[in-house]
Amino acid sequence: SKVALTTHNGGIDGAVETYKTNPTPNLIIVETTLPTDEIAQSLQRLAEVCDATTRVIVLGHVNDVLLYRELIRSGISEYIVLPSTAPIIVTAITELFAGEGAAPIGRTIGFVSAKGGSGGSTVAHNVAWAIATILRQDCLILDMDLAFGTAGLNFNQDPPHGVADALLANQKVDQTMLDRLMSKAANHINLLTAPATLDRTWDFEEREFEQILEICQKSMPVIVLDIPHAWNAWVRHTLSTIDEVVIVAEPDLANLRNAKNLADTIKALRPTEKAPSLVINKQGVARRPEIGAAEFASSVECNLIGQIGYDAGLFGTAANNGQMVAEVAASNKVNEVYRNIGMQVTGRQLTHGSGKAAGLMKLPSFLKKRA
Repeated sequence: SKVALTTHNGGIDGAVETYKTNPTPNLIIVETTLPTDEIAQSLQRLAEVCDATTRVIVLGHVNDVLLYRELIRSGISEYIVLPSTAPIIVTAITELFAGEGAAPIGRTIGFVSAKGGSGGSTVAHNVAWAIATILRQDCLILDMDLAFGTAGLNFNQDPPHGVADALLANQKVDQTMLDRLMSKAANHINLLTAPATLDRTWDFEEREFEQILEICQKSMPVIVLDIPHAWNAWVRHTLSTIDEVVIVAEPDLANLRNAKNLADTIKALRPTEKAPSLVINKQGVARRPEIGAAEFASSVECNLIGQIGYDAGLFGTAANNGQMVAEVAASNKVNEVYRNIGMQVTGRQLTHGSGKAAGLMKLPSFLKKRA
């Protein structure tokens, strides 16, 4: 699997300072020379600035079985006594993410429009850009609208191959093939584009995309699915199996009806999984009566994670240039909306210089912050 690696000096204290203002990665490996009685306290400070999904491996110089048990109980993934070897550390990482029954590394996030033209693709692409920019992790955009997909256009890319080649390869698809079919759109942004042609019909079996997604999850931290506004077996199955579903809707009656139907169906398909989230797009169209965002979300019974205003000039310029909004107008406030959506769907949270809520480790009482 691919990894994005960064190194910093400073041990646990250095990690605390770094992640006060930066999102934490999937895994942090920290080295400490602290004595036994100070390690737990330092890790508590690290927990307060880390996201809940982050895992931690500690490299220490104290060979103490009681310390090891204490740290493992507190939620640390592994404690390795130094001096050690690279193979031992690599094995610890491998077992952490590839153990039997372990969840796939890659997070799958699907965006689907409640109605044609509601802007699900635009939201998906700009949120993916925000995720890649903030987290500095590789993000794959998979354009599932084989006939009319716009991922290639929106990123000004015209690759000779894409997702259709993988689908038509049937059982021959593997990681090497997908790597060859992907195109690099920007730093940390990869595309599996749609052919956007009508020379054939794009009818698939229910589980046609399943193998492709499973392979992508082994190498990509984030997979953003641009799901077409359609209803067939493979769309239904995809919506029932991915980690996050985001419904993108305009604030009108037809979108409300469709979003409600989508939300209810998705909840029934995956009763034990997270309910779909909602993004209201194209707010403030001149002279158009609109349903209020709060009323819309309440009627649909979905968590409202973003509201995006209508700006024909901004979005039209970005689309015609094959650019993201952040490239056209970096200071526009809509970029903050995209960033917030991105952090919510990846289980992260934006920082504003004052640190993040605790949640890294399942801390026992003696490690929990005193009230």
